[in-house]
Amino acid sequence: MAMTISEKILAKHADKSQVQPDELVEVKVDFALGNDITAPLAIDAFRRAGAKKVFDRERIALVPDHFTPNKDIASAMQVQILREFAKEQNLKHFFEVGRMGVEHALLPELGLVLPGDVVIGADSHTCTYGALGAFATGVGSTDLAAAMMTGKIWFRVPHSIKFIYRGKRRPWVGGKDLILYTIGRIGVDGARYRAMEFTGEVIDNLPMADRLTMSNMAIEAGAKVGIIAPDKTTEEYVKGRAQRSYEFYRSDADAAYETVYDWDVSGFEPMVALPHSPGNVRPVTDLPEIAIDQVVIGSCTNGRLEDLREAAKVLKGKKVAPNVRCLVIPATQNIYRKAMEEGLIEIFLDAEAAVSTPTCGPCLGGHMGILAAGERAVATTNRNFVGRMGHPESEVYLSNPAVAAASAIAGKIIHPKDV
Repeated sequence: MAMTISEKILAKHADKSQVQPDELVEVKVDFALGNDITAPLAIDAFRRAGAKKVFDRERIALVPDHFTPNKDIASAMQVQILREFAKEQNLKHFFEVGRMGVEHALLPELGLVLPGDVVIGADSHTCTYGALGAFATGVGSTDLAAAMMTGKIWFRVPHSIKFIYRGKRRPWVGGKDLILYTIGRIGVDGARYRAMEFTGEVIDNLPMADRLTMSNMAIEAGAKVGIIAPDKTTEEYVKGRAQRSYEFYRSDADAAYETVYDWDVSGFEPMVALPHSPGNVRPVTDLPEIAIDQVVIGSCTNGRLEDLREAAKVLKGKKVAPNVRCLVIPATQNIYRKAMEEGLIEIFLDAEAAVSTPTCGPCLGGHMGILAAGERAVATTNRNFVGRMGHPESEVYLSNPAVAAASAIAGKIIHPKDV
């Protein structure tokens, strides 16, 4: 029986020769993770179940990134729970401030999540690692607790949807624009509990940073996983990082898909998701004049070095508009360091942007970039729900880093070519 890449990975981890959509399977987990919001709940459930020891101290990561550096007493207490549990269980992968990063940028960077893995995380954007050819998905905190105890989890095998991207990308069009277009076309529930499989010549030529962006936002279409078959680009990314062995899987040529979408991207412009949905998407060139108050460049979606380079290319030699706050947040300490070495931080500071230590901070309306009533922000983040970045009467517009940087200069949402 022919299988998709998602079905092959689940079959292997369930010790079965094959699986099919809607089948319930129990699979072995290669890696599990939690953050400072979700892991305390999992740890509580772990203790209430009477568990004494995690299944593997090297296959679990606790990453305090949402409210860190701690913004108040409550957030400090949350991280203290993680810190004490990591010490008690002798976990190898607890990341303290100064060593941490935004989890979905940090774990691939360190080679902890790999092709062919089954990865679960108590965070919805765990689907990011599908870009490496892993079956990676977000779960609830009690599911994480069970996996920390047993090293296993059950899934209903998802149906797969195939997305084929053809043609040649225009300048300033990247993975963020492809995934925003996709969500705009199918809707925020268009792939509910489905495996979104991204394919085609455009994906073949897409850098890893852009692939990670696309898989990261699969959840915004309701997907269980957003996956890309590993190839030379994948191998180049993981070979110097991998902390254990990995395996490449590909879909069979005659694998069955619930739906197939086939798009030529040659005419695509940079896309912007308007309030209050990642599915409310329009090309930046179709927008009326929209004045803004804040720009956020960073997050698990677009806080990688390539994203900072793109923003710096636009900002170099220019200034952020006097009425705009521009926040730049490298996603990991390593990205921060490399951005310094390449002179990107100097470009941001010369442009009068504020540069932060790694944090999820403003993305979830946590801290370091909260919006007041009536304010508008352009962000390279992944969600723009009502009140997502602060006051319920504020607005968030999602874009790629180049559009965000250009908008910071202009004080309004604008195409990078226009600055």
